[in-house]
Amino acid sequence: MLSQIYNRKDASKQGLKDNYQNGLCHSGHGKRRRRVPVSSSLFVFILLCLTVATLSCGSPPTDPRTVMPADSLVYMETKDLGALVAALTESEIYQQAAVTKPDLSGINGIEMAVAVTGFETTEQELTEENSILNFQPRFVAVAETRFWNFQVLHFVEEELGLFISEAYGGEALLETSKKHDGDYYVWKSQDGRKAYALVIGSLVFFGNDETAIEKCLAVKRGEVPSIAGNPKLTSDERIAFGYISPEGIGQLANISGISMAQRAGGDPETQSFIARLLPELLRNSLKEATWTAVKTDNGIEDRFDIVTNTDVATVLNETLVPSGNSTDGRIIGGLPATPESITRYDLRDPQVAWRSVLLTGTKLTDEVSGAILMAFSSAVFEPYGVDAPEALLSSVGPVIYTVRFDEDGEKAIFIASVKDAAKVKTSLAKEFEISKPPEKVGEAETWLSKDNDVRALFVDDIVVAGDPEEVLEFHKRFVSAQVSPADTPLSAIFAGKQASAVTVTNDRTTALKVADVISDKKEDAANVNMRWITETRFNRSGIERKMTSQLGLIGLIASQFAKE
Repeated sequence: MLSQIYNRKDASKQGLKDNYQNGLCHSGHGKRRRRVPVSSSLFVFILLCLTVATLSCGSPPTDPRTVMPADSLVYMETKDLGALVAALTESEIYQQAAVTKPDLSGINGIEMAVAVTGFETTEQELTEENSILNFQPRFVAVAETRFWNFQVLHFVEEELGLFISEAYGGEALLETSKKHDGDYYVWKSQDGRKAYALVIGSLVFFGNDETAIEKCLAVKRGEVPSIAGNPKLTSDERIAFGYISPEGIGQLANISGISMAQRAGGDPETQSFIARLLPELLRNSLKEATWTAVKTDNGIEDRFDIVTNTDVATVLNETLVPSGNSTDGRIIGGLPATPESITRYDLRDPQVAWRSVLLTGTKLTDEVSGAILMAFSSAVFEPYGVDAPEALLSSVGPVIYTVRFDEDGEKAIFIASVKDAAKVKTSLAKEFEISKPPEKVGEAETWLSKDNDVRALFVDDIVVAGDPEEVLEFHKRFVSAQVSPADTPLSAIFAGKQASAVTVTNDRTTALKVADVISDKKEDAANVNMRWITETRFNRSGIERKMTSQLGLIGLIASQFAKE
């Protein structure tokens, strides 16, 4: 959509635009607005301006927040759409990925709010036995443009219409009418999907659910409460803000459970257990959440404040406590430069922290499910060849690192300083056959599992376990580091962060997708890796998570509209 606002004019887009403007995407139903030649007479021009001023600017601007329903599941807003998009386009990573930097003067000062009012579930059948569930949010967006009414109508009919037509595969039938004291638009795709827009003065309502627009109008008339009365919606300095209600947490929990069950694969009973247990755990522990996005010198900082129930907050706040130990420079020297992700856990007592998480989880579900959860909890440590997590966690730390080399986490390694090497060895899987003499790699001792898919290596007072190849690569870097570990970028990232967990993620696709949405991406773009730094802390209210990157959550949302 943003690419249409900035009038991107490559040949294929222009051809579609010509078709759309010529009426090929118009159903012929309703009343089509047509341009009328305007006389060059100064008197007529002044009269026209006065008329437009009376129609468009006779009432003060509307705060979009005041017309959003109080029972919205998810709510997001920005007080200045131009400033929000500028936070993306002014970043170094965007300029590396994009052909041009757009002129944002046309959207500066636009206030915009988006609400998700529900979710629609559809099933896509793959085979007679397998199918995929798709979840489509029903949403409504409200924008206070502060433009003249004729400008808003032109944008909706031409630019927004072109965007919808393209999203629907190149053709959408348009019906226009006078409705709700404004100009009403309905686009319909060949497969039956619909989009709706209503223009009243300088205000635009847009969404994929007609009833959501009607509910906003009811709020505007004072018949339904507005979300503006929610005390969680503050007005601090930020480029964007979001809120998830308790009902929204419940809906998203259900979707998360089903999505994770589908990704987990395996037998139907396992999938059914995950789809039932995960939503229950989330619904019983989480209450609501707020999101704040702020532009900083380091990029965009996204802060998530997640409120949990009192018992969960108390336990996690007391047990997932950072030790305050400095980062182990020797381990930093062996870490890879740009894997999928690296997480540093700093826990005063890793064993107590792990146990508290498990016990809290069992209390949030029934007795049988809790027992199953405990029995299968060690599966988290399977990629590292660990059968007894508590024995491992009681003999390492307090600082622990995990490195993930693929999106699914199947290729990963675990690194930690060792307090009790003998106990660490007892925690490893039987497949290692620790009783047999180790293989020597320099000064290191290492064991390979029987099926050759996991390796454990001990060097000095450090243990490394996981993917066999990556364990050996870590050892090579560890013993042959050419620079001081303190001078590495990872040391600078981890230093001084008093958090229970800090994750560094390398993202090689989002910047290109954002560039494709806003303007055009460079075909030969290289080295557009964007680094996310995520800090997780626990407090008396619940969980605080801070993410810092050049494009932020807004960029991640925008990337979902990319063609590929």
